[in-house]
Amino acid sequence: MKWVVAALAVTLGGCASVSELESTPETMSVISGKKPKEYADCVQQQLAESRGPLTVEPFHEGGVRLVVPQKVGDGPAAVVDINERGSGSSIKLYERLNNFPLRLGDVKTAATVCISG
Repeated sequence: MKWVVAALAVTLGGCASVSELESTPETMSVISGKKPKEYADCVQQQLAESRGPLTVEPFHEGGVRLVVPQKVGDGPAAVVDINERGSGSSIKLYERLNNFPLRLGDVKTAATVCISG
């Protein structure tokens, strides 16, 4: 069953680039009390077992961009833009197939868990 869902997701979604993902509506837009690096480290730890290594890129002044790889295929599955904001961060999550109800929820779950705590 998992193979069918993965194959269907690859077939329906194709490959997307970071800029294409960021041109879609964000899946999540929140504010955290954590600094960008602290939040990025948390997301990386949460996704360490379910995804390959995340790409970390500098983003704006003091911000970080995380590019999450797809489980199957090439290209990004999600992009997390983390900007410094006062004593914390503003976070925007863009996911591939964000309107597909059967998409994997590990990225959004990791992003949500890391907001506080």
